[in-house]
Amino acid sequence: MKKILYNPAQIITVNTNGRNFLRGGEFISFEVFTEHSVIIEGSFIKDIVPSNKINNKSEYQIIDLSNKVLLPGFIDCHTHAVFAGTRRNEFKMKLEGATYEQLAEAGMGINSTVKAVEESTVEDLVAIASSKIKYFIRQGVTSIEIKSGYGLSFDNEIKILQAIKKLKEIYSIDIISTFLGAHTYPLEYKNNRTKYIDIICNEMLPYVKENGLAEFCDAFCESTAFHPDEIRTIFSKAKELGYKIKLHTDQFNSIGGVDVGLDFNALSLEHLEVINDKDLAKLNATETVSVLLPGVSFFLDYGYAPARKLLDQGSIVALSTDYNPGSSHIQNISLIMFLAARKMKMNINEIISAFTINAAKALDIHTQTGSIEINKKVDFAVLNTSNYFDIIYDCGMNLNCMTIKNGEIIYSNKEIKF
Repeated sequence: MKKILYNPAQIITVNTNGRNFLRGGEFISFEVFTEHSVIIEGSFIKDIVPSNKINNKSEYQIIDLSNKVLLPGFIDCHTHAVFAGTRRNEFKMKLEGATYEQLAEAGMGINSTVKAVEESTVEDLVAIASSKIKYFIRQGVTSIEIKSGYGLSFDNEIKILQAIKKLKEIYSIDIISTFLGAHTYPLEYKNNRTKYIDIICNEMLPYVKENGLAEFCDAFCESTAFHPDEIRTIFSKAKELGYKIKLHTDQFNSIGGVDVGLDFNALSLEHLEVINDKDLAKLNATETVSVLLPGVSFFLDYGYAPARKLLDQGSIVALSTDYNPGSSHIQNISLIMFLAARKMKMNINEIISAFTINAAKALDIHTQTGSIEINKKVDFAVLNTSNYFDIIYDCGMNLNCMTIKNGEIIYSNKEIKF
């Protein structure tokens, strides 16, 4: 039986006219329907019609969305949601003025998370991550990316990716896996970087690909992590094996990562807090998505990425939580949206597009989901309000009351079905 999502107060289509992404300056096509309903057939959008034109309602399953807002399901396109342990003591010490060197001497930072992952089983990691996935679903997330990167050894990177694979089997939302073995150098290879790169290229990358554990390869281009020439070596092998490319770059230092990403046709460049104007201009003519992470700037108390410049020059901008234990321990999408509005001067249409269709493009799923257009998947969030601006105005509040994935209600009335 066909279903009708009947008469929501607003339908936020994020219409792209079939192009499946929106550049800065193109948000005039951001259609808002009132007094309309969405007809769905199976997992796909069949039509959007005036509510008063629907006859023979008995032929449909009616889902009444009166006084609600219907919009595409949110897509969190950059997270590190599979990890173990906590870094609360580290955060406390930072608030008290501890330096990076003092934290390192105390065994904190990323190495404490790596140690916790090493001491955990796949089952432990799945159990820890499950509560996080459920919370994302309750917020209206229908697709999420999860990166590895807290293993930093063959066994532990594979362990994280196996946990992500199990999460995919449990939950009905799309969970996209990214291999980030090149997150930083493990302590034992700080003075033998070439050896760790060799392990990534000749052991990790082939095994991950052969076993279908990740679709994307990512790396962290930073003066304290991997340098551009090292990333080129890793990405060359990844491309040879058929990976799609993503890149952390220009978070604290601009050392040439933008050129590396563009040379390898990266689907996304992620962070960009300190990107310079020369490199920023290079993004305008590409379809590489700039994934911006205001939660990191807020959590670490440093500068925000130049969203306004990127949008005004016509770049494709996405937003994400970057949920992780050390630099953005924030799962609240409404808060991230508020930060984008207040601190990065993005408007409401830009923000919603950045968390839907453009985030979908960053994960290469934009032809299937991310906007409410005929023949796309029925991946929706339903907000308990009659005006979509409340998602920003009600800062930090979860207004989502229903999550619909592939045409099925997977969350409603505080119940998650999986």
